[in-house]
Amino acid sequence: MANALLIQVLNGLVYGGLLFIVSVGLVLIFGLRRVVNFAHGSLFMIGAYVGFSIATVAGFWAGVLGAAVVLAVAGVLLDVSVFRPLRRQDPIATVLVTFGLLLILEDLAHSVWGKDTHTLPLPEMLAGSVDILGQPFPAYRLMVIAVAAAVGVGLALWLRFSRVGLFVRASSIDPVTTAVQGVNTDRVSALVVAVGTGLAGLSGTIAAPLLALSPSMGGSILIESFIVVVVGGLGSFSGALIAALAIGQIHNLGIIYVPWAATMVPFLLMVAVLVWRPTGFAGSHV
Repeated sequence: MANALLIQVLNGLVYGGLLFIVSVGLVLIFGLRRVVNFAHGSLFMIGAYVGFSIATVAGFWAGVLGAAVVLAVAGVLLDVSVFRPLRRQDPIATVLVTFGLLLILEDLAHSVWGKDTHTLPLPEMLAGSVDILGQPFPAYRLMVIAVAAAVGVGLALWLRFSRVGLFVRASSIDPVTTAVQGVNTDRVSALVVAVGTGLAGLSGTIAAPLLALSPSMGGSILIESFIVVVVGGLGSFSGALIAALAIGQIHNLGIIYVPWAATMVPFLLMVAVLVWRPTGFAGSHV
């Protein structure tokens, strides 16, 4: 019984890790641009398709790297063409534009890759299982957990100890004063949006062997990513990590033990946080 529970906890870490990689991109973008990016789920979906297309030609790891780079470039274009021109407009304008972009990207996926679902095969070196306390566990899922941990550690080190990370944290708190000190906040914001969308592409490709690729695949991950961001705290990196891991466990254990309430509990958690702690678990700054 304890071994089986451990496997389910590991599966929760896999889902929580994917949620973290996706939602931390939302956190970074909101922290600097104060933008609720409804297109983020579609960027996850496009990343999965781009990674799938590259992987079929050059291999899985090239697909992962290629999707991250392509989506990072798309993020710079998104910042220059959408976020920057609309930063002084009513926030609802950016919400409507990003929602429209979501629909455009879904139509683009329909046109380029068709409506049929696709599956990205597991990389050969990770196709087997690892024995954990007598229970087999897919090696690929352990890799997903490791990638999520590496992303978390890498971002933490970047934000805390690099010069650019200092600019990112300062800009998220007071962009005007930061700009007065000589920091090019537009350039910093473009970099952060690129990192956020690149992580969406990375997570989409990593999730591709676990999910069926379809133009609508970004919808559910977007909803749960928003729950993570709200529960963890808008703009909070550490809060996103805590919330993603918690919701990953709630999602997985809920499906196993209380399937009738599994989809409802994360929403109830979000409502409770909004009522009793509107700033989330960890406040509102990166």
